[in-house]
Amino acid sequence: MKTLIICLLALAALGRASAQVQLELAQDQSQFLPQEAIRLTVKISNTSGQIIHLGTDPDWLTFDVESIDQEVVIKNSDVPVVEPFDLESSQLGIKHVDLQPHFQFNRIGRYRVKATMRIKSWGLTVTSTPIYFDIIHGAELWSQPFGVMVSTNPTPEPRKYALIKANFLREQLRLYLQVGNADDTQIHTITPLGPMVSFSTPEQRVDRENRLHVLWQTGAQSFSYTVAAADGSIVLRDTYDNFNSRPHLTVATDGEVMVTGGVRRLKPEDVPRLKTLPMASALGQTNPPAGTSTNLPPTGN
Repeated sequence: MKTLIICLLALAALGRASAQVQLELAQDQSQFLPQEAIRLTVKISNTSGQIIHLGTDPDWLTFDVESIDQEVVIKNSDVPVVEPFDLESSQLGIKHVDLQPHFQFNRIGRYRVKATMRIKSWGLTVTSTPIYFDIIHGAELWSQPFGVMVSTNPTPEPRKYALIKANFLREQLRLYLQVGNADDTQIHTITPLGPMVSFSTPEQRVDRENRLHVLWQTGAQSFSYTVAAADGSIVLRDTYDNFNSRPHLTVATDGEVMVTGGVRRLKPEDVPRLKTLPMASALGQTNPPAGTSTNLPPTGN
């Protein structure tokens, strides 16, 4: 009887500790294209009155992913989470992870993911409430093959740019850039470019360095302009307004691609990122300050 009482007391203490340490998953979006980054936010709250030492063991935080249609989700590797830190009482710890490289989300469908945290010094395991997301199809709007030099080949490797449109929850259209093999057997990267309006038809040009220029409408009078390198990375992002003239892409005689018309509007999310937003922009002046270079940053080739 004494042993039973001790066990019950231990279980009660464990239950109190579990209630004082909580684990939560959050996500900014719930629908993704195949091969798109699936970023989750892990929130750990500590109200135990003690400091918790976390992040030292490879299995202190793990993720379980299941397909709702009972298909097996193959795990490529453990999500890297080893990063020791202390979480004091009354603090909230936040960690960002990307599931996509570590699981095979090849099938269109609905998925469920939950996280498990282990505090070995307390003998405590805490599990989050599951969250759900969908892998959906996108519609290809345009594609063009191009070549890229790789160190293992003496000749350019054939690849293909594709612009993909996805309708999220039938409420918001988003534009994506996909870089894959020329024969569509492999997707190398898929990069979200941003929202778009339903009546927009993106303009696109590939320049002499095989960088892709895309200009598309995002609002009644606003346009986004993005330049991407052959690996799908964004090297330039600007915003233009349809002020007196509509912006459009033009190609110079030397093969340089540029935006003609419209007025550029400086924004903090520009690429390259602005260190400070000019005062003129805050007052409504949308022209770039004098001396601002519009040349693209080097690609490193």
